[in-house]
Amino acid sequence: MGTMGIVAWIVVGLVAGVLASLVMGGTGYGIIGDIVIGIVGAFIGGWLFGALGISNPMGGMGGTIFVAFIGAVVLLFVLRLIRGSTRKV
Repeated sequence: MGTMGIVAWIVVGLVAGVLASLVMGGTGYGIIGDIVIGIVGAFIGGWLFGALGISNPMGGMGGTIFVAFIGAVVLLFVLRLIRGSTRKV
């Protein structure tokens, strides 16, 4: 993976992470956290779409961001469940 590949992963991660944070009501992970959530979300989304037998639904960078966004939303949902269940009232 060249430098452009790394930059592309960061851009996809940032866009997907920020969009997922907005949809999930803002989670306060910051820009680096959003990038990480987006990149991890890309792997989760890729796995989910693969498990459902769906390839990249739109193709290109837009499709990659969409898959990463879906994965990031799932990741944030799971993180909220875990964080919520560990809080003591």
